[in-house]
Amino acid sequence: MSIIDLHCDTIYHLVDDKSMNLKKNNIAVDIEKLKAAGSLAQFFALFIDLDEHDKPFNRAMDMLNRFYDEVNKNIHEIKIAKNYDDILANERDGKISAFLTLEEGEAFEGSIDKLRNFYDLGVRLVTLTWNHENSIGYPHWKQEFRERGLKSFGLEAIEEMNKLGVIIDVSHLSDGGFYDVAKFSKKPFVASHSNSRVMCNHSRNLTDEMIKILSEKGGTMGINFEKSFLIEDGSVSSTSDMIRHIKHIYNVGGADVISIGSDFDGINPSNLEISSIDEMYKLTNALEANGFKEADIDKILYKNALRVIKEVL
Repeated sequence: MSIIDLHCDTIYHLVDDKSMNLKKNNIAVDIEKLKAAGSLAQFFALFIDLDEHDKPFNRAMDMLNRFYDEVNKNIHEIKIAKNYDDILANERDGKISAFLTLEEGEAFEGSIDKLRNFYDLGVRLVTLTWNHENSIGYPHWKQEFRERGLKSFGLEAIEEMNKLGVIIDVSHLSDGGFYDVAKFSKKPFVASHSNSRVMCNHSRNLTDEMIKILSEKGGTMGINFEKSFLIEDGSVSSTSDMIRHIKHIYNVGGADVISIGSDFDGINPSNLEISSIDEMYKLTNALEANGFKEADIDKILYKNALRVIKEVL
């Protein structure tokens, strides 16, 4: 079974621990685990916490260079992909496709030229905000930010990403920002690692109205394995709760809107039924046990993400 996972934070660990490598490590994602999972493509985030780094462009470049070094060391098994054709070519060559993403739009530092720089270096998905207000817009978590939309640079960045062919990601974004992306983006967009707000009342998750809009726009949302986004007591990340969210999202937006966005290596690693990418078979088994047809399972595991990649990139 092929897998496309729209979000992991593995690079964050690689850049700060030079003894760790991408081939085999003790966290949730490495090449050996990706191969065991049957991964077609993995999206790797350049994640930046603005509390830790006051020069986000430089930090992102450090992460990008570290990741390229690791990919080049393992070029016979994994290769950077920038579009749909790259995925097909890598698959023919027996290689996993690695997509670069940026999780914190402030890495652009308010500059369209820097956005273009990241594109030239292979970044193909941008999570517009993390948990801080930035030059693009506002995060989800403060009530005072909830209804605020994109700033003027955010609207400019949306237009440029549409022109270049970069996937716009609304995970972490304010509700107002979501609606602005839906209004102004001319291409499908994603919530790379977000669940259902009805199933778990957390501002990181999408409302039913958002799910419907995302579906109508041809986008997709990646089921996040973080327990606090799956169940309100935040006790255990279980496949049963993932299935609960998937069923609800399916009923609201249809089979074409659901994907995988594990958030591996960025989530709390304790009490995870699926603790690493090579255990994705547990979700496949749970989907089968809950009556999902093979065609819909394929959509959830990789085909919906693949469709968006083909349409946007």
